[in-house]
Amino acid sequence: MSNEFSVAAEQGTSPASGLSHTQNPNHTVSKDTRRRVVTASFIGNFVEWFDYAVYGYLAGIISTVFFPESDRQTALMATFGVFAISFFVRPLGGFIWGHIGDRLGRKQALSLSIVLMSVATFCIALIPGYATIGVMAPILLLVVRVVQGFSAAGEYAGASAFLVEYAPANRRGVYAAVVPASTAAGLLLGSLLAALLSSVLTAEQLNEWGWRLPFLLAAPMGLIGRYIRTKLEDTPAFRELAEKDNSVKAPAFAMFRTYRKQLIIATGAVLLNAVGFYVILSYMPTYLSEELGFGATESFLATTIALASYIGFIFLTGIASDRFGRKRMLITASVLFILLTVPAFMLLDTRNFLVIVLVQILLGGMLTLNDGTLPSFLAELFPTKVRYTGFAVSFNLSNALFGGTAPFMATLLIGMTHNKLAPGWYIVAAAIVSLIAVLFAAETSKKPLLRD
Repeated sequence: MSNEFSVAAEQGTSPASGLSHTQNPNHTVSKDTRRRVVTASFIGNFVEWFDYAVYGYLAGIISTVFFPESDRQTALMATFGVFAISFFVRPLGGFIWGHIGDRLGRKQALSLSIVLMSVATFCIALIPGYATIGVMAPILLLVVRVVQGFSAAGEYAGASAFLVEYAPANRRGVYAAVVPASTAAGLLLGSLLAALLSSVLTAEQLNEWGWRLPFLLAAPMGLIGRYIRTKLEDTPAFRELAEKDNSVKAPAFAMFRTYRKQLIIATGAVLLNAVGFYVILSYMPTYLSEELGFGATESFLATTIALASYIGFIFLTGIASDRFGRKRMLITASVLFILLTVPAFMLLDTRNFLVIVLVQILLGGMLTLNDGTLPSFLAELFPTKVRYTGFAVSFNLSNALFGGTAPFMATLLIGMTHNKLAPGWYIVAAAIVSLIAVLFAAETSKKPLLRD
């Protein structure tokens, strides 16, 4: 690839719709700019999901710190309940961040969201426990988690749109795969730190102060991400929209008025990602230790290995989606989960460490077929003037209803049915819905990005 890529080369018209994303030939993108775009997009999601990982992996400890003494399952469900409630604000955040991103620019929205996220995450480390301030402890935890949920609503969608609009036309899939890779990297660091803390600190030290250390890291990481983002120009697609004064005053109304079908398809397509991601990559250590009686350190280690393989697979999926198309990849992922999830959960109950690692690698690899394709698919569904809003609303609506609640639902379903396979069946149900949604979608790869 030459040092500069002319976005004018992406000009064209979609034969199916007559819509195009004709960009200004003066908007050229150098390799160095693209590298900085990738770095800026990576860091924001990394910080966001590092926090979610730490919260999920240390849920057992957090439940004892912030909630009154009761039976273990009730405290654990309360902890995951706070996790879930923080997601309910995400659809609202999707509308607001989408409005900012489509009206004022992707850069503006991303620069603000990373500051809010970092400050809120840092504050978790400062909240006293239930033994010190009583009921105010879980209340403050909930407030901070709600702020995190609001700020996170703009990250995934914004970073994906940012990358897709900067990427060469034939490599949008692999560029957008940076976003799920960054989420997995955040989870990976969270898993590593949780494993390290649980192995080098005593249970008393971990409960008293050790669990707070990972949350303190959010502030410096967020400041670095904010600095990098402020040094970038907005995307060529958005700059062209601004130059032509072609943006809409109310992107949400335009989306509901003109792009309802795309919104419904997008929301359904996200469901497998929402449930699968949180059950397989966030809830799994808790499931292994609390439900199957596996050791905490071994549970963290197994998930860490699976996460490392997930990061490698995710870029291969991005490349494959550029070659074979988004729709084919998403359908394949849904079918595999429908067929293999429950048998995989049955194998987890063998309590054999090697088997558990292999099963998690399998589940993570299957998940990459969906996760590595989804960001480019969602960004390509919507035109530039409502791309941020359409992506953010559909992604956050599905995650609010089914993603953030997934650990809570998994714990609840096991308690109600007394069946340890319940989380697996929950993923199967999500895969069926996603499959139906994707079947109604048109192929979005190998076509110019929509402008109008």
